[in-house]
Amino acid sequence: MTVALLVSGGRDAAAQATPPETLAAQLRLQGHRCDEPATAQRDAQLSKPDETVWNLRCGNASYRMRLTPDMAARVEKLD
Repeated sequence: MTVALLVSGGRDAAAQATPPETLAAQLRLQGHRCDEPATAQRDAQLSKPDETVWNLRCGNASYRMRLTPDMAARVEKLD
């Protein structure tokens, strides 16, 4: 049981430190365009225990991404 807590704790820490480049790579894999990823901010109000929400600003557009383990990200273009 201790191992499971450590592993899940590490996953939460990694999710909070997701850099803009990593999110931009996921966007591109799903067919969206992200030129020059600038900032990524976790949205604590919209995030849930198994769904992390990020706002990503790229040079050409801004996106809201909902990341759920083992699923494609749900992407919403903001501008």
